[in-house]
Amino acid sequence: MKTEARKVALMLPGGGARGAYQVGVIQAIMEMMPEGFQFNIINGTSAGAINAVVMASHAKNQKHGAARLNHFWSNIHCADVYRTDARQVYKTMARVLGSLLFGRFGVKPPKSLLDNSPLAKLLKRELHLAHIQPAIDAGALHGLSITASSYDTAIAKCFYQAHESAIPWHRTRRVGLHEDITVEHIMASTALPFLFPAQLIGNEYYGDGGLRMTAPLSPAIHLGADRILVIGTRDESPIEIPQEPGEYPSMGELGGYMLDTLFMDTMMADLSRLRRINRTLEIMNEEQRNQGHLRVVQTLVVKPSVDVREITKAHAPAIPGPVKTLLKMIGGWGKDWRMPSYLLFEPSYTKALIELGYQDAMNQSDEIKAFLSSQ
Repeated sequence: MKTEARKVALMLPGGGARGAYQVGVIQAIMEMMPEGFQFNIINGTSAGAINAVVMASHAKNQKHGAARLNHFWSNIHCADVYRTDARQVYKTMARVLGSLLFGRFGVKPPKSLLDNSPLAKLLKRELHLAHIQPAIDAGALHGLSITASSYDTAIAKCFYQAHESAIPWHRTRRVGLHEDITVEHIMASTALPFLFPAQLIGNEYYGDGGLRMTAPLSPAIHLGADRILVIGTRDESPIEIPQEPGEYPSMGELGGYMLDTLFMDTMMADLSRLRRINRTLEIMNEEQRNQGHLRVVQTLVVKPSVDVREITKAHAPAIPGPVKTLLKMIGGWGKDWRMPSYLLFEPSYTKALIELGYQDAMNQSDEIKAFLSSQ
């Protein structure tokens, strides 16, 4: 297969524990598409970065990659991602209170509310990063990109490992850097602000890739995609307007809103922008398109058919007690269930999301197959 023909991209935005939904969609796609189908360009951010790396490392057999993802997410626990022991969680809570009361005496707040060092150990044990470059060399994969945000330079950096034809890019507040993907890149991309500590790469500290990425689709486009399948982690159904004032939003609720914005709002805005550009290109002749160095990029979005927060509510008791206490302390427990939906890394919850993703994709199978099969 020639490099020029590799134009189908898989875009996996973040979502914390909601990333399990993407696994169900991917598994359904691998079942419905003919033997030999593969995503040649794979892009991930935050939890989506983990899923992206697994699929890229199994680019020669992405059906097997989907099976590995299913096993990974079906057996994960909160303790595999962040420390849930009472001593660690209560120590963090004590430091938060201590910094508020005795900050003037040098008591510093914790670096984050949760310690995600277990995740680094899990990724080093489970991922096969050494398989990525051979897949690129063999022509099974054109490129993989992982996005993280630099706290020091306020720039979204897209680290990519790709075919030699891929060219680094530099745009306002976002750049593309050619580097071999490591666990450190993934940890940086998954470093949710306030919840998980920043990751040091070189001389810069990095946080979640969605913080500064104003154009989430751009890495796939820069790597040459002309079709992008996006697997979201939030439904887009309208929320009922309150008929009377409710309680003032807590810190936990505000944090949940921030995560919603971080993971999906910029993605949906970028999709709208891309569709407007496509409509403009459709009324231009070929010469005008060539002068502008623009091309039509088709997109398809698969997203939850139901509000994931309702599933969270049903499985929330599975979250470890100390973490539940911490969430209650910051007002992130109950009411809208947004923040727990990102932190509930427990099999009962992740399996429910995998099943939802699988069914949603199967219900959309005709549209997905037509999109991925089009030339």
